[in-house]
Amino acid sequence: MKYYIGCDAHKKYSVFSVVNERGQAGGPERVQHDKELYRKYLNYLPAGSKIAIESVGNWYWMIEAMEQAGHIPILVNPKKAKLLMGNINKTDKLDARGLAMLNLNGSLPEVWIPPAELRDQRELSRMRISMVGVRTQFKNRIHATLAKYAIEFNEVSDIFGKTGRALLQEAIRELPPETKNSVEVQLKLLDQVSGQIEELENHIRKVVKETPAMQLIKSLPGVGDILAIVIALEIGDIDRFRSPQHLASYSGTVPRVSSSGDKTRYGRVRSDVNHNLKWAYIEAANCVALQQERQAGRHAVQLMKRIQKQKGYPKAAVAVARHLAEATYCMLKKNQPYQEPNLRKTVLSSQG
Repeated sequence: MKYYIGCDAHKKYSVFSVVNERGQAGGPERVQHDKELYRKYLNYLPAGSKIAIESVGNWYWMIEAMEQAGHIPILVNPKKAKLLMGNINKTDKLDARGLAMLNLNGSLPEVWIPPAELRDQRELSRMRISMVGVRTQFKNRIHATLAKYAIEFNEVSDIFGKTGRALLQEAIRELPPETKNSVEVQLKLLDQVSGQIEELENHIRKVVKETPAMQLIKSLPGVGDILAIVIALEIGDIDRFRSPQHLASYSGTVPRVSSSGDKTRYGRVRSDVNHNLKWAYIEAANCVALQQERQAGRHAVQLMKRIQKQKGYPKAAVAVARHLAEATYCMLKKNQPYQEPNLRKTVLSSQG
């Protein structure tokens, strides 16, 4: 007889519910998150069981334990699973049994489980994203402090570059003593973080071997070595996406649509997306914006200018990010580098 298991996981414990192929459920079992105790419980379960577990923040070690015990873990989207369960009340027992029943019925909203090596390498690129965020916070805070005292730099576009830094050191002498001290401390921390980011990037290049997919992704406008690695690691297997639109939606570059009658409204992008992949594509879009003068004829640049003129820069950046996400899908599926849409149309028309 086959058994189907639901696991309602929390930070310190999990609740398991086991259902057989006839839909008969046993009593729920609460297991504390002690690794040895957790593994012992998994060994008591019927061999090769399918275990549905919600995608919570600490699922990595639980999935590994299930795989090592010879079971088949199924990662589940928690919000969609709750809707499918249809429970009016909410308890750990009801959630665990609901997952088990969805498991039995074959209607689980599954989430892809990356291989162990990929999960491990992702931590490097995600740590870099966090450190870049810290660096940006320091820069923004320094800019805000200078603005309070009407200190501007028209000679350079980046005050944290080599030339800008010399001008900055001279300008902060105008600041009150404690404010000046605050900026100097932040500049030191900024240098430390920047140095750590550089070391991390070198380590990433050594650890993460460049794949054919990464080489293709680097042909995208605004994408270099590091962004290509981030995008490739976050996408994983391209075959898990049904279409370019599916990848763009997963990347958080597609706005919500509300259409009724003759009225269609576009809202903000969804929140339940891969935020690391969204960050990477937005960063690429920002690079496109910085390269507008040198690459004026490219489709991404023209798209950026058109949308920015109509709706402002933030929406323009998202539009370019969406184009890059959809292009990534087509490139990886066809195993071809990026081609300008206008150029592709010209080639097709000439062949016709």
